[in-house]
Amino acid sequence: MKKIKFISSDLKQQNFAEAVRKNVNDYFSEKGISTKGNYSMLIQSFVMLSVYIIPFVLILTVSMSAWIAMIMTVLIGIGMAGIGMCVMHDAVHGSYSKREWVNKVFGGTMYLLGSNVFNWKIQHNYLHHAFTNIEGSDQDISSKGPLRLSQHAPLKKFHRYQYIHAFFFYGLMTISKLINDFPQLRSFNKAEITKKRNLNPRFEYFKMVFVKVVYLIVFIGFPFMFSAFSWWQILLGFFIMHWTAGFIMSTIFQMAHIVEIAAQPLPTKDSIIEQEWAVHELQTTSDFARNNRLLNWYIGGLNFQIEHHLFPNICHIHYRKIAPIVEKTAKEYGFIYNLKPTFLNALRSHIRRLKELGRLSTNCIA
Repeated sequence: MKKIKFISSDLKQQNFAEAVRKNVNDYFSEKGISTKGNYSMLIQSFVMLSVYIIPFVLILTVSMSAWIAMIMTVLIGIGMAGIGMCVMHDAVHGSYSKREWVNKVFGGTMYLLGSNVFNWKIQHNYLHHAFTNIEGSDQDISSKGPLRLSQHAPLKKFHRYQYIHAFFFYGLMTISKLINDFPQLRSFNKAEITKKRNLNPRFEYFKMVFVKVVYLIVFIGFPFMFSAFSWWQILLGFFIMHWTAGFIMSTIFQMAHIVEIAAQPLPTKDSIIEQEWAVHELQTTSDFARNNRLLNWYIGGLNFQIEHHLFPNICHIHYRKIAPIVEKTAKEYGFIYNLKPTFLNALRSHIRRLKELGRLSTNCIA
């Protein structure tokens, strides 16, 4: 994997990058507050973990009909998505708390989703955040089966209606990671990314296998042992749980990057993006529904993706306050601040972009 560099001789871009950092840092200095989370993060974590765990315990301990149990699995999926977006996400970025052990504990909630913290750190914190929307580097826009999320990827006939079928496949995100974590870790080991972080590749494999086995024993084995449901009902419930979580998280993630105006630049043959990194993040990312406080609370501020990408080490509870600062600074330097005012605006923009990507070649879009 080639290391991409961001280089720009444009003084306006350089000045923006410096100004936006200064303006946001000044906000925290003037308010005398930490950039990390506070008690509200603990409340949020408790709620999401409760929505995830309590329905599962009820399935194991209370006699109920299959229809009620199905509703419970949907609730578990909603809680699972909430943990991924509100708890794990900040913690793995190191923004949950100023105490590293707290970040590790809450970052470990990713194991409750059946996935792997190390893989997420590389795929999300490193590849996605450093090289946002760059084909070949950002795995989040890599072609996934019937989905074409990059304008530079090959266009196939079955992409034509992806704006319809994409949402079903979004729901497969977390359940597919149960398996795809293994080849992904193998690729990271082969690229010596694991060793560069002073980790033992074999131990990381062993830890992954152990965690996934325990996860499957709990979420499939326990219902077999402690509930009266048949094997196919248990497997169906497991699928519904994961599909619900995957659908929510994937849709939210895609609405921040696969929307109109969000760029998908390519590096030069020398692996250079001729932009300041901060400008690149501004132009490849979008905010949406900033005034929807309930949505912002549930999805962990992921509707403030511009702020998150510029300041990934700042906890999401602060994004609503710093967003106007970032927007004002961008406009002062003549840059577009890609904001979709409502959730529906963002969803429609995402659908339109999926339609474009399913019908137009690179030459048509660029």
